Amino acid sequence: MTTAPSTAKDEAPQPAAPAPPKGGWAPLRPLILRLHFYAGVLVAPFLLVAAVTGLLYAGSFQAEKLVYDHELTVPAGEKKLPIGEQVAAARKAHPEGTISAVRPSPEADATTRVMLSGVPGVGEGHTLAVFVDPYTAKVRGSLEQYGSTGALPLRTWIDEFHRDLHLGEPGRLYSELAASWLWVISAGGLVLWFSRRRALRTVRGTKGRRRTLGLHGTVGVWAAAGFFFLSATGLTWSAYAGTTIDELRTSLGQATPSVSAAAGGEHAGHDLATGRAGDAAHGVGLDKVLAAARAEGLGDPVEIVPPADADSAYVVKQVQRGWPSKQDAVAIDPADGQVMDVVRFADHPVLAKLTRWGIDLHTGVLFGPANQIALMLLASSLILLIVWGYRMWWQRGRGSAFGRPIPRGAWQQVPPQILVPLLAGVAVLGYFLPLFGIPLAAFLAVDILLGEIAHRRGRRSYATPKG
Repeated sequence: MTTAPSTAKDEAPQPAAPAPPKGGWAPLRPLILRLHFYAGVLVAPFLLVAAVTGLLYAGSFQAEKLVYDHELTVPAGEKKLPIGEQVAAARKAHPEGTISAVRPSPEADATTRVMLSGVPGVGEGHTLAVFVDPYTAKVRGSLEQYGSTGALPLRTWIDEFHRDLHLGEPGRLYSELAASWLWVISAGGLVLWFSRRRALRTVRGTKGRRRTLGLHGTVGVWAAAGFFFLSATGLTWSAYAGTTIDELRTSLGQATPSVSAAAGGEHAGHDLATGRAGDAAHGVGLDKVLAAARAEGLGDPVEIVPPADADSAYVVKQVQRGWPSKQDAVAIDPADGQVMDVVRFADHPVLAKLTRWGIDLHTGVLFGPANQIALMLLASSLILLIVWGYRMWWQRGRGSAFGRPIPRGAWQQVPPQILVPLLAGVAVLGYFLPLFGIPLAAFLAVDILLGEIAHRRGRRSYATPKG
């Protein structure tokens, strides 16, 4: 939302209006205008990439269903086979790796997924999902899978592009930078828009830069709440700010609880890595484990995680991220099929629930297609705002050049009683959001240096922008 002051030509057709009172936001407006301008110009490329890839990701859910229809769906039959038989068929077709989880068919026309880890050629942190017809135990294919939502190759590629540009951990800095500044630029745009005289906020009947400014501001105001949400939820699982948020939640006793998978007694040989899943010789088997989870009220969709070692239990957890969320989990003793521990989503701390819902809403799974359409509209709005912002900068110029930057020195007009608390607040935010604080500090350092150079050359100017 890069807003620049209007030129005299743009404002000339409008009737004269009284000057805004010298109170409230008035002393801060020139400073916010300068910050909004430079933040928009410098951060907009990162936001543009995040918006375009986010737009693609929101549409990838429906695209995934079309591209991988053969693996994901089957003709509905009369009776599903035992889970043990379906897993055995998957292992026969793919004996490599170890079983990391099983997702029984959640719907009449859906396949069962058997996830294998440690498969040669499968990326680190990914699994090989083997898709089995629950009625015939026929393997319909296998695909690489990533994440708790079961993203397949198409969605995984877009997801990783959106998250880290396929650059790994270093690439995550781009998305955290975008999330750290999106709310700042949005807040600055709101202040600038509502502090302008009403006559200067109209779109109808205007042209040139005034019209671009009107469109930019109007769309920005309507989309601001969504941008604040995307920024906040994006930071919850970012590299640096996300770690701080997790530590804060833990210190407040608001961490997400997990079911205890520690089993008692002698359970050697119960690991499903042998490939003989469901065999009575290897514990009670998957079908009895699933039946025990059903008895505890865990409805589809569920995921069964086999014991990690001889001292661990089966873990069955609900994996529905849509509304209403189903996130209950139970631990089941592989020796006798008894439930050892239960964690209900209803009992999660408030911040743990809000984090879960926020992430699911951000990724487009909480309310399904409606959620994804809303995200597409937000991403499209951000793309338009960035284009309009650069266009306004161009329109401020003359001929074939961008307009001059907003003059420096606006901070000198801010009263100390406002400036000092503001600087303290920015310092605290910069500490908790390092990819907001560090770029801001770097910008200030460069700006001060350039100002000093200009001062020594006798060209220093503290002109106050109009608007």
